[in-house]
Amino acid sequence: MSDTPPDNAPSAAPQPAAPRKQANNPLHGLTLETIVTALHAHYGWPGLAQRIPLRCFEKDPSVKSCLKLLRQTPWARDKVESLYLFMLREQRRNGGR
Repeated sequence: MSDTPPDNAPSAAPQPAAPRKQANNPLHGLTLETIVTALHAHYGWPGLAQRIPLRCFEKDPSVKSCLKLLRQTPWARDKVESLYLFMLREQRRNGGR
């Protein structure tokens, strides 16, 4: 028996192209946990609840409970990501304070 595949054997599947770098995406490479933790450090739970009225920010808040909700609720995740981007712009405008 030879070690070469038969002529009718399927060829190796083409490899997917390497992902492009997302230089214009400030959220690229950040985990949701990093975003929630940064927002909590900047605004606190009451400040987050005031800006985004979600029960996970209002009643017995924790990073874990917020992550669970945000992973299941795309519109809430969008709001949190938008607030994070706003916070970054605000920090740049104020010189990183």
